[in-house]
Amino acid sequence: MEQWKFITKNKAADIVVIDMPLLDTRRGKDLMGTFLSDIVLALLSYVAENERLNIRQRQAEGIAAAKKRGIKVYHLNIGQPDLPTPKCGLDALKSIDRQVLEYSPSQGYLSYREKLVDYYAKYNINVTADDIIITSGGSEAVLFAFMSCLNPGDEIIVPEPAYANYMAFAISAGAVIRTIATTIDEGFSLPKVEKFEELINERTRAIMICNPNNPTGYLYTRREMNQIRDLVKKYDLYLFSDEVYREYIYTGSPYISACHLEGIEQNVVLIDSVSKRYSECGIRIGALITKNSEIRKAVMKFCQARLSPPLIGQIVAEASLDAPEEYYRDVYDEYVERRKCLIDGLNRIPGVYSPIPMGAFYTVAKLPVDDSEKFCRWCLSEFNYEGETVMMAPAAGFYTTPDAGKNQVRIAYVLKKEDLERSLVVLKKALEAYPGRVDED
Repeated sequence: MEQWKFITKNKAADIVVIDMPLLDTRRGKDLMGTFLSDIVLALLSYVAENERLNIRQRQAEGIAAAKKRGIKVYHLNIGQPDLPTPKCGLDALKSIDRQVLEYSPSQGYLSYREKLVDYYAKYNINVTADDIIITSGGSEAVLFAFMSCLNPGDEIIVPEPAYANYMAFAISAGAVIRTIATTIDEGFSLPKVEKFEELINERTRAIMICNPNNPTGYLYTRREMNQIRDLVKKYDLYLFSDEVYREYIYTGSPYISACHLEGIEQNVVLIDSVSKRYSECGIRIGALITKNSEIRKAVMKFCQARLSPPLIGQIVAEASLDAPEEYYRDVYDEYVERRKCLIDGLNRIPGVYSPIPMGAFYTVAKLPVDDSEKFCRWCLSEFNYEGETVMMAPAAGFYTTPDAGKNQVRIAYVLKKEDLERSLVVLKKALEAYPGRVDED
C-alpha cells in the first residue's frame, strides 16, 4: 500500500489497469486523474482487507476440519478470555425484572456513564459523564471515531503490527491507513519522530495507537507518548487511542493514557471496552470518550442512526463496575503466571523468539518457518501430536507492508496454565515435523 502511495503521489506515476479503461490515469492530469489514482489506492486497500478476511475463513475451515477428525485444538489465536465474568455482573443479568426491554438512550444510560467517571478517575483520567458515549463494543467506537473525524482520502498513521480491524474501519470511512514499522528485534518500540514526519502530508489527519498493544503486548513509554503528543500538537492531528487493556500491565511501568497528555485535550478520542476487562466479549459494550464537543456531536449522529447501544449489555457492564478489588487482583495474577509460562516456554523452543510483552495478553513470536500462515494451516490439516494440535494467528494479518510478519504469529495467553504448557509441547513437535522449517545460520 505504501509503495503504491509513493508511486502515485510522490512520483506522480500513471496507473493503467488492463481491461479497465476507466482506471487509466494517463487520460488526464487534472482532478479526474487524481480521482482515478485514489480509486486504485482504495481498491488496493480493499484487496488487502479482503485477504485478511480470506485468512480468517481459511483458519475457520481448518479448525472445523481438525475437530471433525477428532483432533483437540488449543486455541491460541483469539483474545477471548476464559476467566470468569464478575459475579455482580452475572447476578445483575439474572435479576433483570422488566416488562419491556426498551431502547436505551443513544448516548447510553446516564447512570452507567456516571459510574464510568469514577472508574476512570482511578487512572487519573478526568472526564465527565457528558464526555462519554456508550457504543456497541470498542469496534463501534473506532468506526464512529473514524466516520466522524475523517473525510474520504484522509490518512491515519498507525504503528504496525496493528489490530487488523483498524484497516476495515478505515475503508468504511474512506480513509487510508499509512503504517510506520516497528520490529520484533527492537521489541516493537516506536521509531524516532523523524520516521513519523516522513509520512505526514496534507492529507494526514490522525495517529492511531493501541496501548497496551494488540497484537504485540507492547506498552508505550512516557517518552514515546510525549513524542506522539508533540506530533499531534505540531500538525493539529487527532489521536485515536485504544486503551482496552489498561488493567494488564506487568512491568511496573506507568500507564500513560492519551488523556494524560497536556495540550491536546481537544484532539484525543479514547476507545474503551469491557470485553477484555471483565471477560464480557458477548455483551458488546464499549465507550468513546472525548472532551471535544464537535466530535461528540458528529458521533451522536451515528449513535442516533443506530438508535441504541445494547440494553442488557449496559445493565451487566454497569453492575460489573462494582466488582471487588480481589476480582481484578486474581485476574491480573493469573495473567502474570500465564505470561511467564508462555514466554519462557516459547523462548526455550529452538529457533523461536518472543520479546517479553509488557501488557495485554498477547505476544508476537518469530518461528523458524517459511510462512506462518502455511504453518498454521498445516498444523490444522496435516499435523497432530497425540491427537492434539495448536491454532495461532498468522501475524501477517496485522501488517499492511507486503511480506512483513511472514514468519511470525500472534499468540494469546487466554488458556489456563496447564493448557499453555501442553500447547507449547505440541508446538515444539509441530516445528520439528514441519516440512517448511527454516533455521537461521
